[in-house]
Amino acid sequence: METTSRLEGSPSARRTAEDYLRAPFTWYGLDDAFTGPRWLMQVGTAADGTVQHGSMGHGDEPSIKSDASGAEKERFAVVVTVAASPVRRSGDGTGVLDATTVSSAAWLAGSGLLAYTWPAQLDHALRDDWLDQQTETAFELADDLQGPEWSSLSLPVDGVPMPFHYRESEFGWVLAGETRAGVHLGAYGRGMSAYGLGFAAVRDLAAYEA
Repeated sequence: METTSRLEGSPSARRTAEDYLRAPFTWYGLDDAFTGPRWLMQVGTAADGTVQHGSMGHGDEPSIKSDASGAEKERFAVVVTVAASPVRRSGDGTGVLDATTVSSAAWLAGSGLLAYTWPAQLDHALRDDWLDQQTETAFELADDLQGPEWSSLSLPVDGVPMPFHYRESEFGWVLAGETRAGVHLGAYGRGMSAYGLGFAAVRDLAAYEA
């Protein structure tokens, strides 16, 4: 999925709802059962500036952790909303953009979790190489949602149980599914059980503004 990120930087950087409001689709976050902090992260846009996906955080704002034991102290869940799109011409008319699917949401969630982790024994200078390798692995896993790395669970979306694909790693968990509102959902987190989550359309972005 060819996109560029807006609102780059750490999750503690200043964000506004401006880019989110430009999206032609409904954003999703955790439902009202979650009563902790909420915060905006970033959106992804196509070459023509159309918003295609974005992330919203819940709980502790994650920091990069070099080992799983440090990561366990953080409790957060990030919800990724991906616009459902068919195969289509690129904005400049020079090529074709792939359709977005549940696999798109799974890949964005998997790569999102990786952005906050690296092995304790790894030198900082080698992190980019490690991240490239792990991102490729996340892409391959997302492309095989029926594979052995994934299990199934049912979670409520707007109050209706929906099927999701779920996997765990030493640094956290990733899940992906879809909604009845024309978007795909991905999520990742650690310290919070994925099995107790519920998702709902975001009614007021002000609840997420820093």
